[in-house]
Amino acid sequence: MTREEIVQKLSARQQAIASGALVPPPYVGSDFALNDLDVPPTELRAAAVLVPLVDRDGMLSVLLTQRTEDMPSHAGQIAFPGGRKQVEDPSLVVTALRETEEEVGIDRSFVDVVGPIDTYVTRTGYAVTPIVGFVRPTFTLKRDPREVADIFEVPLDFFLDPANHHVHSRTWQGRERRYYAMPYGERYVWGATAGMIKNLYHILAEGG
Repeated sequence: MTREEIVQKLSARQQAIASGALVPPPYVGSDFALNDLDVPPTELRAAAVLVPLVDRDGMLSVLLTQRTEDMPSHAGQIAFPGGRKQVEDPSLVVTALRETEEEVGIDRSFVDVVGPIDTYVTRTGYAVTPIVGFVRPTFTLKRDPREVADIFEVPLDFFLDPANHHVHSRTWQGRERRYYAMPYGERYVWGATAGMIKNLYHILAEGG
């Protein structure tokens, strides 16, 4: 899929939502999409992540991070750069860009923001808004060693191939819970990150 097609699809969807012609169903692709017995939290904290699409002469890849093993939450997991909205952030776009600068060192001047996709609600009580943006490949990475153990890229086409979308499960607090997983080589992309990618796939490949 080309950059132009992505911009067209996301822009058209944003316009449809703004006009009321499209109302995304709640919790689609969220932590609760595959676990009907779970009840979403009533109070949610706002957060945002950048979905960085690195454009290398038309070959698009998705930049991801691996969290350090000593993080207080989601230790060692693969994630988009991002975090909680701060009081001084005027918008969730600013939150995503600020967190990206802090975590991986990509200055916001290298990012061409397209816009948000569906908010992803987590079991831990966050309403995470993924912000899609194209990143010029001349950036210099500088990871925050307190939060980020590694930074890597995965071809966008890999994530847009439904053959790479899986549903796995594990027992947590005495119950089996299902979640999306998209293993890529030795990288295990799962949980909220895989769920957000699944949402992006529905929008881009299926027109969802």
